[in-house]
Amino acid sequence: MSARIYQRPKNAMQSGKALLDQWTLEFTPSEAKKPDPLMGWAGSGDMQQQVILRFPTSDEAKAYADKYGIEAAIHATPPRRLKIQAYADNFR
Repeated sequence: MSARIYQRPKNAMQSGKALLDQWTLEFTPSEAKKPDPLMGWAGSGDMQQQVILRFPTSDEAKAYADKYGIEAAIHATPPRRLKIQAYADNFR
């Protein structure tokens, strides 16, 4: 059983920054999704895909994974780069 630990990126469509400081532990899928023969919806028998755990820090998420024997890889959040420009730059 393996998982990944990451921090949610900011949504580009909204300016809010709620829940961005939380770290998420998400299990990697163990089997591929396949279409349901009756409805055609994609699904699988892997119930671990539905489990998403949130932690205040990456250290707590890693400690949880170590405690329960989960192989977890921490994906660091890339630094945000802001392009600072004046409104007048739109008319150059």
